[in-house]
Amino acid sequence: MPHGKICYMEIPARAVEDAATFYTRVFGWTTRTRGDGALAFDDGHGMSGTWVAEADHAPDEPIRTYVMVDDIDQSLRGIVEAGGRVHLPRTDLGPGNGAFAIFHDPAGNELGLYEGPRS
Repeated sequence: MPHGKICYMEIPARAVEDAATFYTRVFGWTTRTRGDGALAFDDGHGMSGTWVAEADHAPDEPIRTYVMVDDIDQSLRGIVEAGGRVHLPRTDLGPGNGAFAIFHDPAGNELGLYEGPRS
């Protein structure tokens, strides 16, 4: 695994099953039950994590995790269709640097999307 690649996340969720449905629908993540009974996810590209079912787990200033996507615009449409909301639409980072966007999932968690430079 390359140095600096995100390999695990804990995502706060009041309704773990709803969160799992959202991320599976938008990004195609697979879910599994861990040995301790917690619902976990794998993105199919070396990153995994779990949903933390604690209402008070989300801090006032959460760490923003970015998810690599092939097409930000398509991903944002899927996010809205699945119950999320766009906080910051696609923002180009300049020639050769790609683009990013910020969204909130249905539980209110803020995450980013990153799309690499277009060919």
